[in-house]
Amino acid sequence: MNPRKILVRATNWVGDAVMSLPALRALRERFPQAEIVILAKPWVADLYHREPFCDRMIPYTPQTLPHKWAAGRALAKEGFDCAILFQNAFEAALVAFAARIPERIGYARDGRGMLLTKAVAVPLPGEIPPHERFYYLELLHRAGILESLPDSDRIQLDCAPAAREAGQASFRDMGFAGDVIGMSPGAAYGSAKQWIPEHFAAAATRLARETGASVAIFGSRAEHALCAGIAAAINAPVKNLAGETTLAQYIDLAAACRIYLTNDSGGMHIASALGVPTVSIFGATNEVTTGPTGPLARVVREPVECSPCMKRECPIDHRCMTRVSSERVALTALDLLK
Repeated sequence: MNPRKILVRATNWVGDAVMSLPALRALRERFPQAEIVILAKPWVADLYHREPFCDRMIPYTPQTLPHKWAAGRALAKEGFDCAILFQNAFEAALVAFAARIPERIGYARDGRGMLLTKAVAVPLPGEIPPHERFYYLELLHRAGILESLPDSDRIQLDCAPAAREAGQASFRDMGFAGDVIGMSPGAAYGSAKQWIPEHFAAAATRLARETGASVAIFGSRAEHALCAGIAAAINAPVKNLAGETTLAQYIDLAAACRIYLTNDSGGMHIASALGVPTVSIFGATNEVTTGPTGPLARVVREPVECSPCMKRECPIDHRCMTRVSSERVALTALDLLK
């Protein structure tokens, strides 16, 4: 296999997209001369623009089945040799089939095996390391693209130095002076993943008082009110930027933060991949499979009998989060800054 032009169908969630970065880097190392084109939803596309494995982005926006088929047919003129489907859905294989791409590689999921030329068996529990980054690497391995997993499976964004410089300039333009504490108190998956807002405010206030830093709060437009309430409770210079940044702008600003406090969220994955010291509060989800990685990442969780439950909403008293104190998170962050 020596493809000249590869189409990669990216995952739809920011966190999953970040965890697929080691596989994309391994793909570039395996085929340094190939053109790698990434087909991605607009809300994750900015994650890839500045990464060395990405030669070009194609936005994927169709909503209906006829439009999805038409999008695939439009791709046929590109002349791709190979499609690698990190997204697990049937439609990813349908689009690659419609594009008449001769080599179509993906996991045999969602009833799409007949549309793939190489339908890869999904790893069984215990066959590969549990963290999700290995799920994407193993697809390349089982497809015969990689003889073995790469020596470095670290999750990192190579754009970090340039992003940090741009973010520092943006913070100065906003009136921030000195260090900035970043914070992502929301979670798109559901409220079960969200630490208590008052605890976020208390931890940020403690950190700001001891470091002299300001606070920047990030989130989606739908999380603006949540973030505004937390901002009002923080006794330090603070700005609520929820809903006010593109993903590219957010990456720049997150890269410029001195430390980052977050739930298990896309923001957590990005901050950690940028090499920012990151403290993540986990409860309903499992840090072993989807947690942040790297030497500057810390997870805080309270062991309770029902966690991790993987539920979107807590059916009882949210004890996995209410029992995590603001003092514990603040002290973890301060220790990480030493």
